[in-house]
Amino acid sequence: MNGMPKLDRIDLNILAQLQKDGRMTNANLADAVGLSASPCLQRVKRLEATGYITGYGAQINLAKLTESITVFTEVTLVDHRREDFVRFEANLRKVDELMECHLVSGGYDYLLRFVSRNINHYQERMENLLERNIGIEKYFSYIVLKSPIVKNVLPLGVLLDPPQ
Repeated sequence: MNGMPKLDRIDLNILAQLQKDGRMTNANLADAVGLSASPCLQRVKRLEATGYITGYGAQINLAKLTESITVFTEVTLVDHRREDFVRFEANLRKVDELMECHLVSGGYDYLLRFVSRNINHYQERMENLLERNIGIEKYFSYIVLKSPIVKNVLPLGVLLDPPQ
């Protein structure tokens, strides 16, 4: 956070409120955080300008639109030079079905999350990635059967409170 403005409890409350409801009016947001409308809007604009707020969007219930599957995939690369990681990540950016890509420590290199129409669709994507020769040594797929807990709101209070 070098060079970034220090956030106070009101700024953090604004972030928490907007996470819960990004469509909240400025007047309602101002009431929720204990400010008048104008200073609240100035703070929101500052949080946007400094990159604390990176965007707004709708959460879509995909199950109402179509059937789909979620697959987590562990990927191990053949080589581990910087250019191998760069090449792999650059190729993954072109895959629409890829929702998340994480470079991880442990027994494999990347953890990916795909959303696909079905298993065949997912397998076509994986075969396409293998054919590109982007350095995949092996991969393991885990099809999600049920997601009993999915959170879209970061626990800012827990993450930002100093340890007791």
